[in-house]
Amino acid sequence: MAGPLPDGDPVPDDGSLPASALTGTDGSLALYVHIPFCASRCGYCDFNTYTAAELGAAPGASQTSYIAAALDEVALARRVLGPRTVSSVFVGGGTPTLLASDTLVTVLGAIRDTFGLADDAEVTTEANPESVTPSSLAALREGGFTRMSFGMQSAVPHVLRTLDRVHTPGRAAQAVAEARAAGFDDVSLDLIYGTPGETIADWRTSLDAALASEPDHVSAYALIVEDGTPLARRIRRGELPAPDDDDLADKYLLADELLERAGYEWYELSNWARPGHACRHNVAYWLSADWWGIGAGAHSHVGGVRWWNVKHPAAYAERLGTGRSPGHAREVLTADQRRVERVLLEIRLVEGVPVELLTPAERDRAAEPVSRGLLTETDGRLRLTLEGRLLADAVVRDLLD
Repeated sequence: MAGPLPDGDPVPDDGSLPASALTGTDGSLALYVHIPFCASRCGYCDFNTYTAAELGAAPGASQTSYIAAALDEVALARRVLGPRTVSSVFVGGGTPTLLASDTLVTVLGAIRDTFGLADDAEVTTEANPESVTPSSLAALREGGFTRMSFGMQSAVPHVLRTLDRVHTPGRAAQAVAEARAAGFDDVSLDLIYGTPGETIADWRTSLDAALASEPDHVSAYALIVEDGTPLARRIRRGELPAPDDDDLADKYLLADELLERAGYEWYELSNWARPGHACRHNVAYWLSADWWGIGAGAHSHVGGVRWWNVKHPAAYAERLGTGRSPGHAREVLTADQRRVERVLLEIRLVEGVPVELLTPAERDRAAEPVSRGLLTETDGRLRLTLEGRLLADAVVRDLLD
């Protein structure tokens, strides 16, 4: 379960934002909807998720009452923001597809009725491969979802066991085929590399299996061992080895090689896509666009104001049930904080970061990673090279030092 929420300034009960946050917008909005329910907990997971046993009979913690609260927050967002057009919706978790497809379609319908969706809106839901069926996928597609993102993680049985994943190795490929049959033209697979005990041959097996199913998009994330998780405790006790940086680098390079050879273009540090299939919702995050996170523990950013909701579904439902914002705390970013955040986020993208965003001192510091082949400077932008992508955190830290 995720750690404690950060401190910040109080969020007004009505959720109102400073006038400065509501000016200068292009009118578009990305909406994230957090579904915190899981059938079981994966040993590496630090997300704000709960099993039925963990939630028990807490008032407001049922799936029905949670969705009712989420719809109340959609209405709150409309009151705070005024008219907006939603350009993308991303339903994440947790396992959103533990809920009935009709329930997810109802949430999407409320967003459409409250705000309106752009004609070309991207509407994604995450899913564990074992939590969908041909009929549930067909209902999602008919109900307006345009994109499926499946948590494959690995195709190797012992790696899945170490991660406490419950699906069988071939199930993700079958789910992709079922999504295609249901009419989805945009399907993504999520992979994790660096699991204790995973060899480079294991990782190649997972990449080959993912590519064989011909998704439109692949995310490949290095395993992060989060404090407080069962996996972290096993590593601390010496039962499993900790991830090795050199091993992670080798696996990243293999992923980039195989994916690009298969026609996928790298567009963000951990993401590759066929042309025209980059995840527009996630790109909105990296470009510091306006986005509102619906749900327990969800984070939002609008016009330089960032806030985060209370974590527990019962507390979340209680706040909204009494007419109050579920916001736990917020911060209003200064102009320089927004500039630094843009550098941190945009350098992750293939387009890189505009040199004009940097201070004179930062421009001077950029010369060193350029000379080392970690950055290139062309057309007024700094871009990470392949070697620079392996050292991205250090490159940015040194740039902004």
